[in-house]
Amino acid sequence: MTDRPIRVLCLDSEGGYGGSSRSLYQLIRHMDHSATEIEVWCRASGPIQRCYDEIGVNNRVTPGLTKATTVFSLSRNIYIFGRAFWDVWRERQLRHDLVRAVNERFDLIHFNHPNLFLLARWLRRCTAVPFTMHVRVMLQDFYEGTRGNRLSASVNEETSALLARWQAETMSRCVDHFVFISENERDSFLDQGGQGPGSIIYNAAMSSSNEIAAHPAIAEDQRFKIAVVENFRWSRGTDRLAEIAKALRRHERRDFLFVIAGDVRLSTFLTGELGRTARAGGTLADHFRKQGLDDYFLFLDHVSDPERVIAGCDVLISICRRAGPWGRSVIEAMSAARPVVGVGKWCGFVRPEETGILHAEFDAEKLAEDLIRLADDRETLASMGHAACAHILRLCDGPSRAADLLDVWQSVARTTP
Repeated sequence: MTDRPIRVLCLDSEGGYGGSSRSLYQLIRHMDHSATEIEVWCRASGPIQRCYDEIGVNNRVTPGLTKATTVFSLSRNIYIFGRAFWDVWRERQLRHDLVRAVNERFDLIHFNHPNLFLLARWLRRCTAVPFTMHVRVMLQDFYEGTRGNRLSASVNEETSALLARWQAETMSRCVDHFVFISENERDSFLDQGGQGPGSIIYNAAMSSSNEIAAHPAIAEDQRFKIAVVENFRWSRGTDRLAEIAKALRRHERRDFLFVIAGDVRLSTFLTGELGRTARAGGTLADHFRKQGLDDYFLFLDHVSDPERVIAGCDVLISICRRAGPWGRSVIEAMSAARPVVGVGKWCGFVRPEETGILHAEFDAEKLAEDLIRLADDRETLASMGHAACAHILRLCDGPSRAADLLDVWQSVARTTP
C-alpha cells in the first residue's frame, strides 16, 4: 500500500435495527476520514442509511448478503443453515458483483458480525483482499431455544456445540484479524477452537449530552421508568421482566413502568407459554397482558432513536440469560448518565453499587427490591448515573476506539500478502 487512504468495504448484516449496526456506525463516525475511504453494504434497509448519508459515507442496501448463526435448537439450526446455503446458491450474481467490486476498489473487507461467516468463507476463495471481522457475540451463547425443547437438551447442546466449533474454525481459516468487543467474546472464541490474531476494542459510546429529548410516547409522570432497548430473543431474558413486575406488585408498588423499545415478536420455535402465545399469533406484549401486567409495561416497537427512550427513563435493565451486561444499550445508557441494573458476572462496565447494580444470577425479588431502592433514593441514583457516564466515556471514547480500529485495518492491509 502507498500513503493513500485505505479503502474499506464494511458488510453489515442488520441495517440499523440492532446494536451491531449502531456500534459500527459510531466507530465510522469518529474515524479519521482523511486516512480511510469507507463504503458500507447493509443486508437490510433501515435508519442507519440516513445516518451514513449525513456523514458522507457511501452505503447501499444489499439484501442478498448471506447470514447464519448457531442456535440451541437442532430443528432451528437445520432451518437457518438450510436457508443460508439456499441463499448462497440463489445469490450467485450478487456474490460475483461483490467479488468484482472488492478486487477493483477495496483494500480490505470488514465483516461486522460473525453471522456473515459463510459469506466470508465463500469470498475467501475468490479474492486475496484481507478480511477483518467484528466478533460481537459469544459463540456458545447463540442459544435461542429452551431446555424444554421437544428434542432432548443433550441433543440440542451437542449439536449447537459442534456447529459453534465449526463456525469458529471456519472463521479462523478465512479471517486475517478479529476485533472483539470485550474480553468475553475473545475467550468464547478461543474456547470454541478459534485461532488467529485479534484485538479487543470496546464499542464507541455516543457523546454525553443532556440535550436529547425524551421519546414523546413516554409520559412525564412520577413513575420510575426502566428502559429495555433490545429486540426480543429468548437468550436476552426480556420475558423475565414479568417476574420482576409481579414482585413489584407484591410490594404494592404500582409506580414503575418498563419501557420496551424493540421488536417483540415471538418465535414459534419457543416452548411453553411463550411458544403457545407465538403460535397463536401473539407477541411478548400479549404474553404479559395475559398475566394482568399491562400497567407495568409500555411497548414502543422498534425506534430509530433509542437514545430518546433512554433519555425518558431513570435506569436501563439488562437481564440476559447469557453472559453480560456490556451490549450497545448498556453503553448508550451509561453515556447518558443512567445506571444499569443487570445480571451477569462481568463488571467491566457495570461496577456493583458504583455505576449500577449487578447480580450474578437472576432473582426477580432481589431485582425488584433494588429498583425500589433506587426509586426511593434519587441521590444514590444520580451519583451512580454520573459515575456510569464518566466510566463509560473513559473506556468507550469514540475517537480513541475509532483510531484503534483504523490502526487494525491499516496494519492488516499493510502486512497481509
